[in-house]
Formats: sequence, C-alpha cells, structure tokens
Amino acid sequence: MDFANRTVIVTGGTGALGVAVVAALLDAGAQCRVPYLTDAEADSFPHRDRVTLVPRCDLTDESDVDRLYDGVSDLWASIHLAGGFGMGDLADTDKGSLMRMLNTNLVSCYLCCRRALAAFGPSGGRIVNVAARAALEPRQGAGTTAYTVSKAGVSALTQALAAEVVQQHVLVNAVAPAIIDTPANRAAMPRADHRRWPSPAEIAATVGFLAAPDNEVTTGGVVPVYGRA
Repeated sequence: MDFANRTVIVTGGTGALGVAVVAALLDAGAQCRVPYLTDAEADSFPHRDRVTLVPRCDLTDESDVDRLYDGVSDLWASIHLAGGFGMGDLADTDKGSLMRMLNTNLVSCYLCCRRALAAFGPSGGRIVNVAARAALEPRQGAGTTAYTVSKAGVSALTQALAAEVVQQHVLVNAVAPAIIDTPANRAAMPRADHRRWPSPAEIAATVGFLAAPDNEVTTGGVVPVYGRA
C-alpha cells in the first residue's frame, strides 16, 4: 500500500482497531486526521505526535463533523471505525437505547460519508465503513437487536452509496468483523478461544487495502473479517 502524501481521516482512530489502522496508514506514508472526544483518549493515543488530532468531536453532530473535515481540500480516504456495541433483548431495549445505537453507529457513519464526498478532489477517493457479522447474518444478532439493526443500516448505506457515487471515482466498502481480539473482549469472554479471533492488525490490513489507491475495482462490498470465529 502506498499512501504517500495522501490525507486520510480515521474516525474511531483512538480505539483498539483504530490504533492498528492508523499505524498501518502511517507506515504507508499517509497523513492522518483523527477526531477524539475526551482528553484521556488523546493522552493515551500512541500516534498522537504523528497525526492531526481534532478535539471534542461528536460525530453525531453535523457541526462537529463539518469541523473534522473543514480545511481538508485533498482528502483521499475517509475511514469510519467509530461506533459502539450494546447488549439487550428487544423487550428490554427502549426507544432511547435504540436511538443511541442508531446514532452511534449509523448516523455518525452517514454524516461522515456525506461530508467526505464534499472533500474529495476530482480524482475521487475511498470510503471504508465498519458493519458487523450480525449485519450480514441477522440471526447472529439475537440478544443485540438494536446493535444489529444499526449495523445493518451501515451495510445498506455502504452498498447504496457505492452505486450512487461510482461514476465519481469514489469506491465505498465496509468490513464486517465478528469478535476482534482486544483486551476488552478477552476480559469480557475469558473462556473463549481467543486464537480464533482476528487481531486488530489483521483487520487493519483489509481496511488498508480497501482504502488504498491499489484498490481500483472493489466497491459496494461488505467484507467478512471473521478470522476463525
């Protein structure tokens, strides 16, 4: 992958997957712009001295999303990793909880996709979103219905937008993880076979390809990144 002198925005860049994605992009020569909400996120971010950080950025707020993209006139790729997970049967999930999942996962992605399109140059660009295994296999979403619905929306958004902008030389794809091998997930599921889970670095390699100039034909894909889970 060669991202030399190319600007890439990475939402969720301070998270476990984001740190791996940003590392891969920096190693490939990218200039990364990463939003964050809290000072603690920025303080613990290992690449903070090598990227442009945009503080206190609520990705469900249009004005904050505008601020993230303002001044970027040479955007090459916009990678949308920001999101959240929520457990709960439908009977126990009220409208407020549903809206939190929709805002956190779908609305944030939608707003960033919309703003990225305005920031791409005449040569086009790349968008990479994050869906989930449950978005592709909804029966896997039992007990996480609101989360599953929100990620299914990301999957539909990715495919519809890909068809909408393909003539603008913008390729739009998503990855669909199952369980990622992170310290938080290991702590939550200590008895699971963690060797089956894909690492953040392994998923980052797929994200990087989809966002790279080398990807000239793949668009509208929601790519499973399950590992052996």
